[in-house]
Amino acid sequence: MIRAIRDARPLGGHAPIDVTIADGVITGIHPAGTIAAGEGVVDLDGRFLLPGLWDEHVHLTQWAQHRRRLDVSGASSARDVADRVADARAHAAPGDTIVGGGFRDALWPDAPSAALLDAAAPDHPVVLVSADVHCAWLNSAALDRFGAELPVAELAAARATGLLREEAAFAVTRQLDAAPDDVLDEWVTEAAREAAARGVVGVVDLEMRWSLDDWRRRTAAGFDGLRVEFGVYPQHLDRAIEAGLRSGAVISETVSVGPLKVITDGSLNTRTAYCCDPYPEEAEHPYGLLTVPPCDLHPLLARASEAGFALAVHAIGDGANRVALDVFHKLGRGGRIEHAQLLHDSDLARFAALGVIASVQPEHAMDDRDVAERFWPGRTRRAFALRSLLDAGATIVLGSDAPVAPLDPWVAIAAATTRSRDGRDPFHGEQAITPAEALAASTRSLVAVGERADLVAVETDPLTASGDALRTMPVALTLLGGRVTHAALPQLARS
Repeated sequence: MIRAIRDARPLGGHAPIDVTIADGVITGIHPAGTIAAGEGVVDLDGRFLLPGLWDEHVHLTQWAQHRRRLDVSGASSARDVADRVADARAHAAPGDTIVGGGFRDALWPDAPSAALLDAAAPDHPVVLVSADVHCAWLNSAALDRFGAELPVAELAAARATGLLREEAAFAVTRQLDAAPDDVLDEWVTEAAREAAARGVVGVVDLEMRWSLDDWRRRTAAGFDGLRVEFGVYPQHLDRAIEAGLRSGAVISETVSVGPLKVITDGSLNTRTAYCCDPYPEEAEHPYGLLTVPPCDLHPLLARASEAGFALAVHAIGDGANRVALDVFHKLGRGGRIEHAQLLHDSDLARFAALGVIASVQPEHAMDDRDVAERFWPGRTRRAFALRSLLDAGATIVLGSDAPVAPLDPWVAIAAATTRSRDGRDPFHGEQAITPAEALAASTRSLVAVGERADLVAVETDPLTASGDALRTMPVALTLLGGRVTHAALPQLARS
C-alpha cells in the first residue's frame, strides 16, 4: 500500500503538493517537500495528479472477448469482410466457429448476405457482430448452430441476408459467451489490468447476462483491479429482487450492484434507433424500433425503483429519448439515459429538470459522423450534443460502450473536447466541451482530504494537451484505494 505521494502537480496551475494516505483514504494534502522519502512513499517528480477515471458504460465480458476475435472494423465492403473471413479460415481448426466483430455496413456499396460468408468459409460457422453490437451477420452453418431460439419467420429471412437485428442478434451473442468460466475470468482480469494502465479505477458493467454469479466467482478468486458496478436487465429483475439485490448492495470491497438497464431502441448503424423522422431508404422499419413502449416501460421502471434499483434507459434516437424522458417525468424521479445520441432542442432542459443524467460516449460521434450525415440528414447539429446538454444544466458522464469503442477514457475525453479524430475537421465543433468538463464527467471524486485514494498520475497536463496528446496520454501511476494497480514509474518498477 502507498502511504504518501511526494511532489505531485495538481491541475489548474496550483503549487506542487504532497499527499498522505491511510486505509485507502486521502488524509492530508501538504506543500511539496513536507513528506520525507521512505518505504511506501512515491515520488511523482512533478507529474500531474488527478482523480482516478471511470468508464460509465462498458460490457466487460464482451470487451474481453472482442480483443481476441477477428477484427473486421476496417472493412470497407461486404466483400472485404468475406475476404478477411476466408483468410481467418486458413488458421481455424476444423469445424470451429469463426467469430469476428466491428463491422459497419451502413455506408457499404454492397450488401451482406449469408451466401457471401458461406463461400468464404463453407466448412465453418461464421458469426460477425456489428460494431454497435445491435446486429449480427451469420452464414448458413451459424444459423443452423445458433438459430434454434429464433422465431421461424426471422430465421427464414436471415437465410438470405444473414443479418439478425436487436433481440435476435443479442440471442446469438449470448451463446457466444459460452467459453469456460475460468477462461472468461482470466480475460476479464487482463482487460482490467489494461484499463488500469489507462488510469481507470472503476466501470459500470452493463453486460447482458446474469452477472451476480460472475462477480462473486471473480472476487472469490481475488479480482480487485477495478471498482465494478454491474447492471441487471429486465429478464433478470425478478431473480435479482428474490436474491435481495438493490443498487449499491456490496458484493465485495470493489464490486457492487449497479442499475437496472432497459434497452428501448436500437442503434444508428443498424438503422433501428427510434427517431421522429424516417430513415432514408429504410423500408422495413422507417422510424427505427421502439423495443419497449411507454405502457411497458413505466411499470417496469416503477417496479425496479420500488425494489431499490437505480434506473438506466438505453435511448439513442430522438423519439426514444423523448419517450424515456416522458416516463421519468411520470415516475417523478431521475435516473440515467444511456447514449442520448439524438435529442430535440426542447428536450435538452428536461434532463436537468427531471434529474436525468446523460451517460454519453463521445467516441461514437467520431465513428458515426458519416453515417449520421446520411441517415439523420439535417439533424446532426443536435447529435451527440454535449455542449448543449451542459449549457442546459444537465449532468453528463462519459463512457466507451466497449467493445463499441475502446475502454480508454482518454479516447472519450479527446473526442469530447476536439470532436475530431485522424486529422479530420471537427464534427459540429460547437458541441465540444472543455477538458475540465470532460475530466469532471470521467471522475467521481476529488484530490481532497476524506476522498478515496483512487488516483492517477499522468505525464502531461490534460487541461492544456492537444487532442492527439489526450488520446495517447501516458499514465505513470494508478492507485485504487491507495493500492497500486498500474505503475510505469522507475522506482516502483525496481521494487
